[in-house]
Amino acid sequence: MCEDNQTEVAEFLLLGFQNLHTFKIILFIVFFFSYVVTLNGNLIIIVLISISDNLKIPMFYFLKHLAIADLMITTTIVPMMLEIILKGGITISVTACIIQLHFFGIFGIVQCFFIAIMSYDRYLAICNPMHYHSIMKPQMCLQMVVGSWLFVIFESGELALVYQLHFCGGKNIDHFFCDSSPVIDLSTSDSSLFVLIDLCLSILVIFVPFGVIIVTYVFISFAILQLSSTSGRRKAFSTCSSHLVTVCTYYGSLMAVYLIPTDKRSPNTNKLMSLFYIVTTPLLNPIIYSLRNHEIRKSLKDIFRKFKTLHLC
Repeated sequence: MCEDNQTEVAEFLLLGFQNLHTFKIILFIVFFFSYVVTLNGNLIIIVLISISDNLKIPMFYFLKHLAIADLMITTTIVPMMLEIILKGGITISVTACIIQLHFFGIFGIVQCFFIAIMSYDRYLAICNPMHYHSIMKPQMCLQMVVGSWLFVIFESGELALVYQLHFCGGKNIDHFFCDSSPVIDLSTSDSSLFVLIDLCLSILVIFVPFGVIIVTYVFISFAILQLSSTSGRRKAFSTCSSHLVTVCTYYGSLMAVYLIPTDKRSPNTNKLMSLFYIVTTPLLNPIIYSLRNHEIRKSLKDIFRKFKTLHLC
C-alpha cells in the first residue's frame, strides 16, 4: 500500500519520442505507412495460405500462425504509438497499461515459438526428407501450434503479479508502450518475485527456442555442405534464407533489449531496438516470404488471375 504522504497512481504518462518531437509528422507518416503495409501483408499471407490448396503444407501452416502473431503484436502497440507521436505523449490508465503489457508478452512468446518451430521444420525437410511427412503429420502440426498458443498461460501468472504491485511515486514512462522494465521501475512494491519469474520466463521463451534454432541450423549447414551439386546447395540454402533473416532481425533486437542490463542502455536505445521486433520484423516477414517463395508467388498470381476472370465475366 501507499504511505500516508503518497497517492496511488491511477494513470501513467507515456512520453514516446520526446527528442524527435520536431519530426513528429515524418515519424507518423513512416510508422503509419509501415503499419498499413504490415497489416495488409500479413492478412494476405493468412488468407492466401488458408484458401490455396498448394500451400497446405506444414511450413506454410506455421507461417500463417507467425503472420497472425506478427499482426497482433503490431496492432497491440503501433496504433497507440501513432497517437503518442502526434500528441507528444498520452496518459494511459494503470489497468490498460498492464493489459497492453500482458498481450504484448503473449504475442511475443508465440512469435519466439513459431520461429523455432519453422527452423525445426526446415531441419526435417533438409536433413531427414525421407521421414519428413511421417513426422510432420497434420496432427503433429496442430499439436505444435496449439501448444505454442497455450504456453501463454504462464504469461497470465506474471499478469497476476503485476496487478498486485502498487504505484505511488512517479508516473512517467520514457517509452512508446508499456514494456515490463519501465513499468516495474515505477512500482513502489517489492517486485523481486516478479523480476525472478520474468527472468526465468525470458530464458525459457528466448534461450530455449533460440537454442533449438542454433542446433537445427548447425545440422542444416552440415547437410547443405555435403551436397555434391552447387545448384542443390543453392536451392537448399534458398529455402532457409528467408527464415534466417527473420531469426537475425527478431532475436538480435530481442536479446539486445531484454538480456542486456537496463542500466547499461539509454531509453532511446531501448526504443530503437524495440522498433525492430515490433515494427520491422512484422513488416519484413510477409515481404521476405512472398518475394522469395515460389509457391506463395504462384498462389498469389492464381488468385489475381481468378479475380480478373470473374471481373471480365
